[in-house]
Amino acid sequence: MNLALFDFDGTISSSDTWTPFMRLAVRPSRLVVARGLLLPVVIGYKLGVVSASRGRQVATRLAFQGADAARVRKCGVDYAREVLPRTVEPRMLERVAWHRSRGDEVVVVSAALDVYLSPWCKTHGLTHICTTLEEKQGRLTGKYVDGDCCGAEKVRRIRSGYDLSRYERVYAYGDSAEDREMLELAHVKFYRGKEISNWNEVTSFGHPSAVASDRN
Repeated sequence: MNLALFDFDGTISSSDTWTPFMRLAVRPSRLVVARGLLLPVVIGYKLGVVSASRGRQVATRLAFQGADAARVRKCGVDYAREVLPRTVEPRMLERVAWHRSRGDEVVVVSAALDVYLSPWCKTHGLTHICTTLEEKQGRLTGKYVDGDCCGAEKVRRIRSGYDLSRYERVYAYGDSAEDREMLELAHVKFYRGKEISNWNEVTSFGHPSAVASDRN
């Protein structure tokens, strides 16, 4: 049996799903305040001194600290049902189906939030590892359980949940630097649809659009 690891945003989906969800789920009054407080973070991100992961964590704290957890989770379910289907890349669902037809174990590994990724994965019968919003006494704390699921954290969680020695081959699919460690973990790596042998190849072809080959 093989193991296939799929990033979500920009890989299974055609674009970022985190930001649109935040705009939908955060109350308008809080959104206005958060935008002002986030301006230094946005500037820092554009200057390269604040990571995307750090930016997400700060934004989540401002947006959801003290928010009603049930309301946000309801927004997540609605978002998964009504919005995500329009963002999904059919060719990547075909790739997921291809792995399943071979008897491979398929796992979505993403920094996307559990409140919408979990219901989407449940609909498609997929196992997932993702960023989880912390909840206490029915309210969100604005923090993540075990941190943001990106970069090295993806690999830590994969290794924690799966004995990689059990699999003949590990496949990984990603689209950004936050997937680098997961791609390096795999025997077979796809970056933005193109197979690569190592991360150094990423800068040599820019933004490939080739569909993953079924020869592997």
